[in-house]
Amino acid sequence: MRSYTLVRRALLAAVVLSGPVMVNSILAAPPWAKLIPYTKVEADPDKDYELTESHGPWMVMCTSFTGGIEAEEQAHNLVLELRQKYHLSAFIYRKHFDMGAPEIGLGLNRYGGQKIMRNSNAYKRDEIAVLVGNYHSVDQPDIEKALQNIKTMQPDTLNPKKTGEKSLQTWGTIRGMYRETRKMLDETGKMLQKKEKGPMGNAFVTRNPLLPEEYFAPKGLDPFIVELNRGVKYSLLKCPGKYTVKVASFRGVESMKPTEFDQLAGKAFKTGDEQYKGMAKIDIAADKAARLTKALRDKGVEAYEFHDRTESMVCIGSFDSVGDPRDDGKIEINPGIHRLMETYGPEKRFVPGQTQAYLQPRFLEGIPFDPQPLPVVVPKQSIARDYARQASYEE
Repeated sequence: MRSYTLVRRALLAAVVLSGPVMVNSILAAPPWAKLIPYTKVEADPDKDYELTESHGPWMVMCTSFTGGIEAEEQAHNLVLELRQKYHLSAFIYRKHFDMGAPEIGLGLNRYGGQKIMRNSNAYKRDEIAVLVGNYHSVDQPDIEKALQNIKTMQPDTLNPKKTGEKSLQTWGTIRGMYRETRKMLDETGKMLQKKEKGPMGNAFVTRNPLLPEEYFAPKGLDPFIVELNRGVKYSLLKCPGKYTVKVASFRGVESMKPTEFDQLAGKAFKTGDEQYKGMAKIDIAADKAARLTKALRDKGVEAYEFHDRTESMVCIGSFDSVGDPRDDGKIEINPGIHRLMETYGPEKRFVPGQTQAYLQPRFLEGIPFDPQPLPVVVPKQSIARDYARQASYEE
């Protein structure tokens, strides 16, 4: 029987050692460090200042415009004003919204495929966003300072009284009504005394939409989790595909903090199974996952095991896609995934004298499978560091 006591002790060392690593990663200069806004910012009326990947991973979303050529002009003028008057590195980003397109919902439909949902208020719209960028960290003091200043700015571009044109800010009319209400409350003394928000009062910090999703997981997998799965022969971390099917999961604890390891190591879990008598619950979960994985491998099944802070799981298969879109907008689930869900899903059983069936989980060597196998994403190491390194070479 496999013991995870040594692994758990090793995790304590991993957590302690992760401190200097984290400090070094913070001190390391990111490729955007030299792009932090300076006092002098270029503001050429003949340039568009389109957003690119190199304009920092973190930005302030100032506002957006809707309305064709006029909206383009207002967005361009705002970018120039933010650069000329406020010395902020502002950029334009265009996005098309199609609210009538089908979306993949949570869970599965009755046929085992993914749920397809459609917006009841379908519409299409092109928006032009104005963002202020070149921030390498969401915790950077400059980004918070810029956000507060942007919220209270009164740019001439967004003042219809000065431009003589109707503002084409998205939801601009509603925001105007809201500001008028705030002014009324101020006059009656019911409003809190604070600096009034301007036409960009709903600005917020966001990510550079042009950077890949993987960039924003800079630490990759938690070193704690990596160490926990180190040395596992059929570790899910070795699965080559993007997706797999989780067929069994075993709960260890509700939460897991490094300071709780010593307590868990010595705390036996009460169970009627003599095999696990005196073992901690988290060790029982890990052992069951390892035994089930081996039993499946002995049968020639491509099985993997994975352990995290709270549970251990067993997965089967390696797939590059969950399914393919059909002409009707629905998703045709990958036949291989569907086959695994059917093979390891619950069996229908009938009670004598009754017509209604009930579902009973399957077992292998006395270990149960989950009542509902599900496709899941295979955990991977983050590509953030490689991406950042490549970006620095291109500068």
